[in-house]
Amino acid sequence: MTSFEFDEAIAVRQTGSGLGAVVPDGWDINGNANGGYILALGANALRTACGRAQPITITAHYLAPVTPGPVTFNTEVVKAGKRLTTMAGSIERDGRTLIRMLGAFGDLAPSGADDDQAVYQGAPPDLPPIEQCERRTPEGGSAVVGLADRVQMHIHPEDAGALHDRPSGIGQTRGWFDFHDGRPIDSLALLLAADSFPPAVFNLHEVVRGWVPTVEFTVHVRAVPAPGPLRCRFDTRYVSGGALHEDGELWDSSGRLVALSRQYGLLARV
Repeated sequence: MTSFEFDEAIAVRQTGSGLGAVVPDGWDINGNANGGYILALGANALRTACGRAQPITITAHYLAPVTPGPVTFNTEVVKAGKRLTTMAGSIERDGRTLIRMLGAFGDLAPSGADDDQAVYQGAPPDLPPIEQCERRTPEGGSAVVGLADRVQMHIHPEDAGALHDRPSGIGQTRGWFDFHDGRPIDSLALLLAADSFPPAVFNLHEVVRGWVPTVEFTVHVRAVPAPGPLRCRFDTRYVSGGALHEDGELWDSSGRLVALSRQYGLLARV
């Protein structure tokens, strides 16, 4: 059986007191585990605890950075219904709560299974072929992005200037997402993809480019993606009081909307 890096990185195990995991190196930005990776790890623990296959909607509040090392999970069934099971939980280390989570889990249809009911007012981002986009590298821009050794992020040329301190002036980042090792993209991978790209706010002239700590992050999963890379678009329209909102859309290779995200983050201080 093929072993993929992402599956190993989000693996949870039964311990004497509950569920636990080890956060590995290499899924980080500047040494702190990426927020989308942490969301996927937490979602895997919650779905393991409730026995439902897919995250339908999940929200996390990030209370402290997560660095490599062991963590434990507290999980609680809030409500077990016929269609959805609502779960609450936390990621902890040495008695300290790092992440709080609330999510609904259930069963998702594969992309295209109910296209006769699909209604969209938008469309996938118009992206050049992958080879004409700029790949995000581990050393690109002002951050050391270990995550870029694990996933492929190819950014639209019009949005890639933020990687080189040449912002476009439009709070937008568009690009392709896939895994380096060819792992299929499933619902847990969507949580990772929703927080992998450079923040859209970095393309605004008025802001300082640096680390954007996530306060709250929500992802709504709509379907299990069709095989192939994702087309992603992230937009920031509101920046005030040292904080920002970023809205994300993730579309699969068939042109179906498979996830939506919203993030509340903090701007770097000068």
